[in-house]
Amino acid sequence: MNNIKLRPHHLLCISFFKGKGYSHDFVKNMAMVISDLRRPNSTVTIVNESDDICKACPNNIDSRCTTQDKVDRYDNSLLALCNLSVGQTLTYSALKQLVYEKILSCNKRTQICGDCEWSNICK
Repeated sequence: MNNIKLRPHHLLCISFFKGKGYSHDFVKNMAMVISDLRRPNSTVTIVNESDDICKACPNNIDSRCTTQDKVDRYDNSLLALCNLSVGQTLTYSALKQLVYEKILSCNKRTQICGDCEWSNICK
């Protein structure tokens, strides 16, 4: 079984990923993580720290985001709306469905991360 560590808000980023990002290395890593998630029975452990996507982000300095307050706010909003908590491990398919039901189908994405610099890609 394949287990990926993800910050909660990255579940939204993955939903709208179009091959754009902070750098070539970031885009390549993001595509690889998404490919891993699509494998049968992939699981995700929810973390509140640098995750498998963050490791290639140029904003990740010493395992801390340069916009830490903002990403913490995004994470906490998603956790609350989906009734999830840090440390939980679920299948990616279950998390994807939960995010769709609790956020995307209800048009609540912008209340979580509407001020993200990549938000225009997610419209």
